[in-house]
Amino acid sequence: MANVIRRQTPAARLLRVVLYGVLIVAGLFYALPLIVMLMTSIKPLSEISAGTLLSLPQNPTLEPWTKAWGEACTGMRCEGVGGYFWNSFAIVIPAVLISTTVGALNGYALTKWRFKGSELVFALMLFGCFIPFQVVLLPMAQTLGWLGLSSSRAGLILVHVVFGIAFTTLFFRNFYVGVPNELVSAAKLDGAGFFRIFWRILLPVSAPIIVVSVIWQFTQIWNDFLFGVAFSAHNTQPVTVALNNLVNTSTGVREYNVDMAAAMIAALPTLVVYVLAGKYFVRGLTAGSVKG
Repeated sequence: MANVIRRQTPAARLLRVVLYGVLIVAGLFYALPLIVMLMTSIKPLSEISAGTLLSLPQNPTLEPWTKAWGEACTGMRCEGVGGYFWNSFAIVIPAVLISTTVGALNGYALTKWRFKGSELVFALMLFGCFIPFQVVLLPMAQTLGWLGLSSSRAGLILVHVVFGIAFTTLFFRNFYVGVPNELVSAAKLDGAGFFRIFWRILLPVSAPIIVVSVIWQFTQIWNDFLFGVAFSAHNTQPVTVALNNLVNTSTGVREYNVDMAAAMIAALPTLVVYVLAGKYFVRGLTAGSVKG
């Protein structure tokens, strides 16, 4: 049977052009704040004072970035945001790994090793996704005090793990519902135990939902300000708290280029994560939704 080549009508081509035009305009509109931040961060202060918000840099410089990283004042100290940037990584990495691992085991247990009351346990954990952060500030502060973790990096990691487990459990539970129970039953007949089944059967197929969990947790923890300002001391503060302190510190002329450079530094990791792994995040969410 001969192939039939369908030619687009002029109306269809026009509609496609209009559609792409609207998408491009919408994309530029949403990217405009980022573009303004980037341009402002590489302008000398004299250009910012003399020019407009959207004027292109005439003499680009990285001096604002250097000052934001190592010299800008964040309160009483003028050490830049560099140290706080690494503080955020020291908090984010263990919190993401722990909450993702615990969520995977919870989802596995709630779907393949069901016990009496497992649905109630899942409902209570799901309820944790909707508790406002402000409600638990005082109870969490008291708990950290009892554990001797007040104003410490370990205490902040614990807080993020506790709040992240509800979300990661939801992700993995919905994903593992779609894994055939017959595989687990056959493994049990062969003498495989809880962890062996998880390691050999569930974990190899979990890559999409692991990516979802890691991106979600990384973004939530990195962008957190409330827990960072409430449960940390000066030497353990994340970069979001340092950025707030930098912007609100007044030592003379407002250096908007340094403020924007610091904001770009704080936002860079999440931007990189979404650019490199954004498509996998969407795929993982779709896989979990159709299997839930």
